[in-house]
Amino acid sequence: MKIAINVPFVGKDEISAVTSILKNGSLTSAASHGGKHVQAFEKSASLFIKSKYVVAVNSGTAALQAALYALDIKKGDEVLVPSFTFVATANSVVSTGAKPIFVDILKENYTMDPDDLQKKITKKTRAIMPVHLYGNVAYIDRILEIAKKHNLPVIEDSAQSLGSTYKGKHAGTFSDLGCWSMYPAKVMTSGEGGFIGTNNKKLHDKLLMIRNHGMVHGYDTRIFGLNLRLPEISAAIATIQMKKLPGFLKTRQKNANLLSKLISDLNIILPHQRKNENVNWYLYTIATSKRDKILKKLNEKGIGAASYYPIPVHKTPFYQQKIKLPITEWASSHTLSLPIHPKVTSKNIEFIAQSLRDIINE
Repeated sequence: MKIAINVPFVGKDEISAVTSILKNGSLTSAASHGGKHVQAFEKSASLFIKSKYVVAVNSGTAALQAALYALDIKKGDEVLVPSFTFVATANSVVSTGAKPIFVDILKENYTMDPDDLQKKITKKTRAIMPVHLYGNVAYIDRILEIAKKHNLPVIEDSAQSLGSTYKGKHAGTFSDLGCWSMYPAKVMTSGEGGFIGTNNKKLHDKLLMIRNHGMVHGYDTRIFGLNLRLPEISAAIATIQMKKLPGFLKTRQKNANLLSKLISDLNIILPHQRKNENVNWYLYTIATSKRDKILKKLNEKGIGAASYYPIPVHKTPFYQQKIKLPITEWASSHTLSLPIHPKVTSKNIEFIAQSLRDIINE
């Protein structure tokens, strides 16, 4: 039995959309507003996350870069980010010439610690970039309060949290800019892709230029931009996936509930939703001091459990910063994610739960 940690759920609709574009359509568009499939996807995404504007780009990393460029982040600036995240969060900052300043996380849900954030703000701080990790919504109320006090913009890295809500509002829509990813392992996919959400028309118009070499009418570059465009094929896949997303999320929720019920008595820290929070269950993450042993044995049984992230960003060979982030370091040696995506059956969940029980009680 092989149960992967996360796999894309692609069907006949996506295949026929791709075939049709290959037969008839233009594969991409350098028009300011993108091709017709890009526009259709942006419309469906903005309706789903309840954001006035959505700008589609070719990856979640490109979404973060475009958001930083839109805020004119540059060399000499500092951007506050967690270290317990995928490296793209910090890399996007480095790509602007700015410096990522690493903030510790909270043990409760592995997202940015507002108290540590407050301590790390300096005269050079130009933006705050919290990550809604594993689908858990960061303590955004407090983060926004701190941002307002220091007059700083917030970019929400929502790459992992499409569909997560807090007090009925989508993760990624609390601040000026939110960024999502549509990488194949995410809750929905376009192959590769990402998008930015905003309610600010000025930022929206700027983002359209940034994703297309700073142009409006072709060859009239007005600001710095790159080719961050989403191809039509990817946009067509994403539009279909967006329709299926509520169903995907329902199955993830059902699998998470069943798994929690079956392992609630074990001596491990289980994931939970706080009051007024709806998690998308992108990753079902437990914590245990026996992480490495459990991970190895689950993998031997064909269960695609994985550790996100065994090396925090600040300790990777490229960043190598000698700073103390105690909770980040605890999380990187204790957390373990289990498969609960839509292709995981109830039988699979029972097998995962029983395997975990056997390993822990050995």
